[in-house]
Amino acid sequence: MRCSFCNNEAVVYLRYNGTHLCEKHFVRFFQKRVNLEFRNEIKITKPTRIGVALSGGKDSSVALFETKRVLGKIRNVSIVAISIDEGIKNYRSRTLEAAKKLTEKLGVEHVILRMSDFYGVTMDDISSGRKMLPCSYCGVFRRKMINVGGLEERVDYMVTGLNLDDTVQSFLMNLVRGDLERLSRMGPHFVVKEGLVPRLQPLRKIPEREVLLYALIQKIDFSHAECPYAKLAIRNEFRDAIDAWEERTPGTKFSLINSYDKIKSLLSKEEGKNIGRCRICGSPTPGDICQSCSMELEIGTWTSP
Repeated sequence: MRCSFCNNEAVVYLRYNGTHLCEKHFVRFFQKRVNLEFRNEIKITKPTRIGVALSGGKDSSVALFETKRVLGKIRNVSIVAISIDEGIKNYRSRTLEAAKKLTEKLGVEHVILRMSDFYGVTMDDISSGRKMLPCSYCGVFRRKMINVGGLEERVDYMVTGLNLDDTVQSFLMNLVRGDLERLSRMGPHFVVKEGLVPRLQPLRKIPEREVLLYALIQKIDFSHAECPYAKLAIRNEFRDAIDAWEERTPGTKFSLINSYDKIKSLLSKEEGKNIGRCRICGSPTPGDICQSCSMELEIGTWTSP
Protein backbone atom coordinates (compact mmCIF):
# COMPACT_ATOMS: atom_id res chain seq x y z
CA MET A 1 0.00 0.00 0.00
CA ARG A 2 1.26 3.49 -0.89
CA CYS A 3 1.46 6.48 1.45
CA SER A 4 -1.55 8.78 1.27
CA PHE A 5 0.78 11.76 0.74
CA CYS A 6 3.49 10.40 -1.56
CA ASN A 7 4.42 7.35 -3.64
CA ASN A 8 6.53 5.71 -0.93
CA GLU A 9 5.46 2.46 0.67
CA ALA A 10 3.27 2.92 3.75
CA VAL A 11 4.46 1.52 7.08
CA VAL A 12 1.23 2.11 9.00
CA TYR A 13 -2.49 2.53 8.46
CA LEU A 14 -4.31 4.81 10.88
CA ARG A 15 -7.91 3.63 11.03
CA TYR A 16 -9.09 6.62 13.04
CA ASN A 17 -8.31 9.05 10.20
CA GLY A 18 -8.14 6.69 7.22
CA THR A 19 -4.57 7.47 6.17
CA HIS A 20 -1.63 5.30 5.12
CA LEU A 21 1.73 6.81 6.07
CA CYS A 22 5.29 6.11 4.97
CA GLU A 23 8.14 6.49 7.46
CA LYS A 24 8.80 10.14 6.58
CA HIS A 25 5.19 11.26 6.84
CA PHE A 26 4.54 9.18 9.95
CA VAL A 27 7.52 10.77 11.73
CA ARG A 28 6.34 14.20 10.60
CA PHE A 29 2.81 13.51 11.88
CA PHE A 30 4.13 12.15 15.18
CA GLN A 31 6.44 15.09 15.84
CA LYS A 32 3.80 17.62 14.86
CA ARG A 33 1.51 16.30 17.60
CA VAL A 34 4.30 16.29 20.18
CA ASN A 35 5.29 19.84 19.25
CA LEU A 36 1.69 20.98 19.68
CA GLU A 37 1.33 19.24 23.04
CA PHE A 38 4.50 20.85 24.38
CA ARG A 39 3.27 24.27 23.21
CA ASN A 40 -0.05 23.71 24.96
CA GLU A 41 1.51 22.52 28.21
CA ILE A 42 4.55 24.71 28.79
CA LYS A 43 5.72 28.26 28.16
CA ILE A 44 9.44 28.77 28.77
CA THR A 45 10.32 32.37 29.61
CA LYS A 46 13.20 31.84 32.04
CA PRO A 47 15.97 29.30 32.77
CA THR A 48 14.14 26.01 33.17
CA ARG A 49 15.14 22.56 34.36
CA ILE A 50 13.13 19.67 32.92
CA GLY A 51 12.97 16.25 34.56
CA VAL A 52 11.97 13.17 32.60
CA ALA A 53 10.69 10.07 34.41
CA LEU A 54 12.66 7.38 32.58
CA SER A 55 11.89 3.70 33.13
CA GLY A 56 13.76 2.47 30.07
CA GLY A 57 10.60 1.23 28.35
CA LYS A 58 9.42 2.50 24.98
CA ASP A 59 7.11 5.25 26.20
CA SER A 60 9.46 6.98 28.63
CA SER A 61 12.39 6.55 26.22
CA VAL A 62 10.44 8.22 23.42
CA ALA A 63 9.37 10.93 25.88
CA LEU A 64 13.02 11.65 26.71
CA PHE A 65 14.00 11.58 23.03
CA GLU A 66 11.24 14.06 22.18
CA THR A 67 11.96 16.29 25.18
CA LYS A 68 15.55 16.52 24.03
CA ARG A 69 14.45 17.20 20.44
CA VAL A 70 11.92 19.90 21.28
CA LEU A 71 13.09 21.52 24.51
CA GLY A 72 16.76 20.61 24.50
CA LYS A 73 17.50 23.11 21.74
CA ILE A 74 16.05 26.02 23.74
CA ARG A 75 18.57 28.26 25.43
CA ASN A 76 18.74 27.99 29.24
CA VAL A 77 16.88 24.66 29.32
CA SER A 78 18.56 21.72 31.07
CA ILE A 79 17.27 18.15 31.16
CA VAL A 80 17.73 15.38 33.72
CA ALA A 81 16.36 11.85 33.45
CA ILE A 82 15.17 10.29 36.72
CA SER A 83 14.82 6.51 36.97
CA ILE A 84 13.35 4.44 39.80
CA ASP A 85 14.83 1.06 40.72
CA GLU A 86 12.03 -0.83 42.47
CA GLY A 87 14.20 -3.89 43.01
CA ILE A 88 12.36 -6.25 40.67
CA LYS A 89 14.75 -9.08 39.81
CA ASN A 90 15.38 -10.02 36.18
CA TYR A 91 13.48 -6.96 35.01
CA ARG A 92 14.53 -3.56 36.32
CA SER A 93 18.24 -4.10 35.73
CA ARG A 94 17.50 -4.65 32.03
CA THR A 95 15.39 -1.52 31.69
CA LEU A 96 17.92 0.59 33.58
CA GLU A 97 20.63 -0.63 31.23
CA ALA A 98 18.58 0.62 28.28
CA ALA A 99 17.92 3.91 30.09
CA LYS A 100 21.63 4.41 30.73
CA LYS A 101 22.46 3.69 27.10
CA LEU A 102 19.90 6.22 25.87
CA THR A 103 20.92 9.00 28.25
CA GLU A 104 24.56 8.55 27.30
CA LYS A 105 23.68 8.71 23.60
CA LEU A 106 21.58 11.86 24.08
CA GLY A 107 24.05 13.47 26.46
CA VAL A 108 21.44 13.79 29.22
CA GLU A 109 22.15 13.71 32.95
CA HIS A 110 20.79 10.53 34.56
CA VAL A 111 19.83 9.99 38.20
CA ILE A 112 18.73 6.63 39.64
CA LEU A 113 16.72 6.41 42.88
CA ARG A 114 16.38 3.05 44.61
CA MET A 115 13.23 2.02 46.42
CA SER A 116 15.29 0.07 48.94
CA ASP A 117 17.04 3.30 49.97
CA PHE A 118 13.80 5.26 50.07
CA TYR A 119 11.47 2.77 51.76
CA GLY A 120 13.79 0.08 53.12
CA VAL A 121 12.11 -2.59 50.98
CA THR A 122 11.91 -3.60 47.34
CA MET A 123 8.86 -4.49 45.28
CA ASP A 124 9.92 -8.13 45.42
CA ASP A 125 9.90 -7.88 49.23
CA ILE A 126 6.31 -6.65 49.37
CA SER A 127 4.84 -8.52 46.41
CA SER A 128 3.39 -11.43 48.36
CA GLY A 129 1.02 -11.76 51.28
CA ARG A 130 -0.49 -8.28 50.88
CA LYS A 131 -4.12 -7.26 50.69
CA MET A 132 -3.52 -5.26 47.52
CA LEU A 133 -1.90 -6.14 44.20
CA PRO A 134 1.80 -5.27 43.76
CA CYS A 135 0.97 -2.61 41.15
CA SER A 136 -1.08 -0.69 43.73
CA TYR A 137 1.95 -0.24 45.98
CA CYS A 138 4.38 0.27 43.12
CA GLY A 139 2.37 3.04 41.46
CA VAL A 140 2.02 5.03 44.67
CA PHE A 141 5.64 4.58 45.74
CA ARG A 142 6.99 5.39 42.27
CA ARG A 143 4.93 8.57 41.98
CA LYS A 144 6.17 9.80 45.34
CA MET A 145 9.79 8.96 44.53
CA ILE A 146 9.60 10.68 41.15
CA ASN A 147 8.18 13.78 42.80
CA VAL A 148 10.78 13.77 45.57
CA GLY A 149 13.51 13.15 42.99
CA GLY A 150 12.24 16.09 40.98
CA LEU A 151 12.29 18.33 44.05
CA GLU A 152 15.81 17.20 44.93
CA GLU A 153 16.99 17.88 41.38
CA ARG A 154 15.20 21.24 41.44
CA VAL A 155 13.27 20.58 38.25
CA ASP A 156 10.49 22.93 37.20
CA TYR A 157 8.53 20.27 35.32
CA MET A 158 8.49 16.48 35.13
CA VAL A 159 7.84 14.83 31.76
CA THR A 160 6.18 11.42 31.82
CA GLY A 161 5.69 8.97 28.97
CA LEU A 162 1.95 8.41 29.38
CA ASN A 163 0.47 7.74 25.96
CA LEU A 164 -3.14 7.94 24.76
CA ASP A 165 -3.93 4.40 25.91
CA ASP A 166 -2.51 5.00 29.40
CA THR A 167 -4.42 8.25 29.77
CA VAL A 168 -7.86 6.96 28.79
CA GLN A 169 -7.38 3.85 30.92
CA SER A 170 -6.62 6.00 33.98
CA PHE A 171 -9.55 8.28 33.14
CA LEU A 172 -12.02 5.39 33.03
CA MET A 173 -10.57 3.69 36.11
CA ASN A 174 -11.03 6.86 38.16
CA LEU A 175 -14.47 7.43 36.66
CA VAL A 176 -15.64 3.90 37.50
CA ARG A 177 -14.37 4.32 41.07
CA GLY A 178 -16.15 7.65 41.33
CA ASP A 179 -12.82 9.20 42.34
CA LEU A 180 -13.24 12.75 41.07
CA GLU A 181 -10.53 13.98 43.45
CA ARG A 182 -7.92 11.81 41.77
CA LEU A 183 -9.38 12.54 38.35
CA SER A 184 -8.85 16.26 38.91
CA ARG A 185 -5.21 15.60 39.83
CA MET A 186 -4.37 13.71 36.65
CA GLY A 187 -1.89 15.48 34.39
CA PRO A 188 -0.93 17.52 32.60
CA HIS A 189 -0.72 20.14 35.33
CA PHE A 190 -1.11 23.83 34.60
CA VAL A 191 -1.12 25.05 38.20
CA VAL A 192 2.05 24.87 40.29
CA LYS A 193 1.43 23.66 43.84
CA GLU A 194 4.02 23.85 46.59
CA GLY A 195 5.70 20.49 47.10
CA LEU A 196 4.47 19.01 43.81
CA VAL A 197 6.37 19.05 40.52
CA PRO A 198 3.89 19.74 37.68
CA ARG A 199 3.72 16.95 35.08
CA LEU A 200 4.02 17.31 31.32
CA GLN A 201 2.62 14.59 29.05
CA PRO A 202 3.74 15.17 25.45
CA LEU A 203 2.58 11.71 24.30
CA ARG A 204 -0.91 11.86 25.83
CA LYS A 205 -2.69 12.00 22.46
CA ILE A 206 -0.55 9.43 20.67
CA PRO A 207 -1.70 5.77 20.61
CA GLU A 208 0.64 3.22 22.17
CA ARG A 209 1.31 1.34 18.93
CA GLU A 210 2.40 4.59 17.26
CA VAL A 211 4.83 5.29 20.09
CA LEU A 212 6.33 1.84 19.50
CA LEU A 213 6.57 2.39 15.74
CA TYR A 214 8.23 5.78 16.25
CA ALA A 215 10.79 4.25 18.63
CA LEU A 216 11.64 1.58 16.06
CA ILE A 217 11.89 4.01 13.13
CA GLN A 218 14.07 6.45 15.10
CA LYS A 219 16.16 3.59 16.52
CA ILE A 220 15.60 4.77 20.08
CA ASP A 221 17.17 2.50 22.69
CA PHE A 222 14.54 0.93 24.95
CA SER A 223 13.92 -2.31 26.80
CA HIS A 224 11.30 -4.79 25.62
CA ALA A 225 11.20 -6.41 29.07
CA GLU A 226 7.79 -6.62 30.74
CA CYS A 227 7.29 -6.30 34.47
CA PRO A 228 6.43 -9.74 35.93
CA TYR A 229 3.71 -8.15 38.08
CA ALA A 230 1.99 -6.29 35.22
CA LYS A 231 -0.23 -9.24 34.31
CA LEU A 232 -1.93 -8.98 37.71
CA ALA A 233 -3.03 -5.35 37.31
CA ILE A 234 -6.74 -4.54 37.01
CA ARG A 235 -5.72 -1.95 34.41
CA ASN A 236 -5.49 -4.85 31.95
CA GLU A 237 -9.27 -5.29 32.06
CA PHE A 238 -9.79 -1.63 31.17
CA ARG A 239 -7.18 -1.90 28.42
CA ASP A 240 -8.92 -4.88 26.85
CA ALA A 241 -12.33 -3.20 26.99
CA ILE A 242 -11.08 0.06 25.46
CA ASP A 243 -9.16 -1.79 22.74
CA ALA A 244 -12.34 -3.69 21.85
CA TRP A 245 -14.28 -0.42 21.58
CA GLU A 246 -11.53 1.08 19.42
CA GLU A 247 -11.56 -1.95 17.13
CA ARG A 248 -15.29 -1.63 16.69
CA THR A 249 -15.38 2.18 16.48
CA PRO A 250 -12.03 3.72 15.42
CA GLY A 251 -11.42 7.01 17.20
CA THR A 252 -12.97 5.92 20.49
CA LYS A 253 -9.76 6.62 22.41
CA PHE A 254 -9.63 10.17 21.09
CA SER A 255 -13.28 10.67 22.04
CA LEU A 256 -12.48 9.48 25.55
CA ILE A 257 -9.52 11.82 26.03
CA ASN A 258 -11.56 14.73 24.70
CA SER A 259 -14.23 13.87 27.27
CA TYR A 260 -11.56 13.72 29.97
CA ASP A 261 -10.23 17.15 29.01
CA LYS A 262 -13.73 18.64 29.21
CA ILE A 263 -14.39 17.07 32.61
CA LYS A 264 -10.98 18.11 33.92
CA SER A 265 -11.60 21.71 32.89
CA LEU A 266 -14.81 21.66 34.93
CA LEU A 267 -12.98 20.20 37.92
CA SER A 268 -9.98 22.52 37.62
CA LYS A 269 -11.57 25.19 39.82
CA GLU A 270 -11.60 22.73 42.70
CA GLU A 271 -8.15 21.31 41.95
CA GLY A 272 -5.82 21.64 44.91
CA LYS A 273 -8.35 23.35 47.19
CA ASN A 274 -8.37 20.51 49.71
CA ILE A 275 -4.66 19.76 49.54
CA GLY A 276 -2.95 19.80 52.92
CA ARG A 277 0.20 18.17 54.28
CA CYS A 278 0.73 14.58 55.39
CA ARG A 279 1.27 14.56 59.15
CA ILE A 280 3.97 11.92 58.78
CA CYS A 281 6.16 12.97 55.85
CA GLY A 282 4.86 16.45 55.05
CA SER A 283 4.03 15.66 51.43
CA PRO A 284 1.00 17.35 49.84
CA THR A 285 -2.13 15.21 50.29
CA PRO A 286 -5.92 15.67 50.37
CA GLY A 287 -6.12 13.59 53.56
CA ASP A 288 -4.50 13.45 56.98
CA ILE A 289 -1.94 10.86 55.83
CA CYS A 290 -0.71 10.51 52.25
CA GLN A 291 -1.31 7.27 50.40
CA SER A 292 2.37 6.39 50.43
CA CYS A 293 2.70 6.67 54.21
CA SER A 294 -0.58 4.80 54.68
CA MET A 295 0.83 1.93 52.65
CA GLU A 296 4.11 2.09 54.56
CA LEU A 297 2.20 1.74 57.81
CA GLU A 298 0.37 -1.25 56.37
CA ILE A 299 3.53 -3.06 55.26
CA GLY A 300 5.39 -2.13 58.43
CA THR A 301 8.15 0.14 57.17
CA TRP A 302 6.83 3.02 59.30
CA THR A 303 6.09 2.90 63.01
CA SER A 304 2.60 4.27 63.51
CA PRO A 305 2.72 7.74 65.09
